Amino acid sequence: MNNIIIKNIGKLYNPIQNKVGIFEIRENCSLIITNGIIQEICADEIEINAIRLENYGILDAEGKTVIPGFVDSHAHPIFAELRDNEFEMRNAGKSYLEIAESGGGIKNSVRKLRKLSEEELYSISLKRINEFIQYGTTTLEAKSGYGLTHDDEIKMLKVIKRINKESDIDLVPTFLGAHDIPEEFKDNREEYIYTLINKTIPFVAKEKLAEACDIFIEKNYYTVEEGRRILTAAKGNGLKVKIHADQLTCNGGSELAAELGALSSDHLEYISDKAIDEMIKNDVVFNLMPGSSFFIGMSDYPPARKIIDKGGKIALSTDFNPGTCYCMSLPLIMTISAVYLKMTAEELLWGATIGGAKALGKENEIGSIEKRKKADLLIMDIKNISEIPYSMGMNLVKKVIKNGKLIINN
Repeated sequence: MNNIIIKNIGKLYNPIQNKVGIFEIRENCSLIITNGIIQEICADEIEINAIRLENYGILDAEGKTVIPGFVDSHAHPIFAELRDNEFEMRNAGKSYLEIAESGGGIKNSVRKLRKLSEEELYSISLKRINEFIQYGTTTLEAKSGYGLTHDDEIKMLKVIKRINKESDIDLVPTFLGAHDIPEEFKDNREEYIYTLINKTIPFVAKEKLAEACDIFIEKNYYTVEEGRRILTAAKGNGLKVKIHADQLTCNGGSELAAELGALSSDHLEYISDKAIDEMIKNDVVFNLMPGSSFFIGMSDYPPARKIIDKGGKIALSTDFNPGTCYCMSLPLIMTISAVYLKMTAEELLWGATIGGAKALGKENEIGSIEKRKKADLLIMDIKNISEIPYSMGMNLVKKVIKNGKLIINN
């Protein structure tokens, strides 16, 4: 039943759109949810008694805290095998680029994924994605990008579409055919780019297999000019756009995100002051994922304080992937962000909820607790939200409500 009343809520935290770190906090209240949508936030029993209770299930929050479900707006959950050997190589002193140049990195995942059938890829990915729910993630971006042929990229997107029908979590599909240059095109990258622009992007858009198109702009991957061509083609086919930018070098990717009006620019360890100003001016989300910096042993992290203090809107994501951040837990990412980005608990929770929703273009549907929004909610055994980043590696999620349905009951 997705007609429920959640009563005896101790505290309810509702993030305010466009105001990073600001929440409406209500105490001793109840939520009325009809057909999976928030209908009313009640302050007393009178409003509850005015409705026909026989049509509703009752869920007692027992004085615990209710927050929006986490929105993880940058993730790569569709892949074949782990790359734990590369974790060992990095810890022995090899850099990200050195591992990639020796045949590891994205190309490693590409070789393994191409060997799998759609059915095999679906089976292992469904199990993996369902684990995100345990940590409170109710909406998860899912990128392609480990196929790097027309057929293998479509295979990945079809798997995402199938899982979306089977899993309780909502997946938001993103086409990342420009994740790397395939090995077979290393001497003729223009041919691969031509295929992306003229074949795969139009097909993905026509078949509605993705909502957005992404690209990895970085040394040894894609240039800003190639990004402009690919993403302009994506926009021309009706797809939203986003960019992996400024992760390992300051490369101009974030300026391009501002120029194209992207949903977000992601990573941003080496973003320039000019790019920060231009992204703010064009309302592009700064999608931060310091778990990647932490996991690959970088000394530099995104300049979150500068971004927020200037008025930038931020999202927090896991960047879950087999090579550079094997982490499903947004609460753990919040801990890393508190320590290394010096963000407050309010900023962290804002970025992991409404900020993530905005990075996906879904801030009017999810990410906050408001009338007419989806009832994607977490019941947490906490008194204050500062306990979430403080409780490093612990899972404080007691109940997960997705589209008005109780799907996790710890």
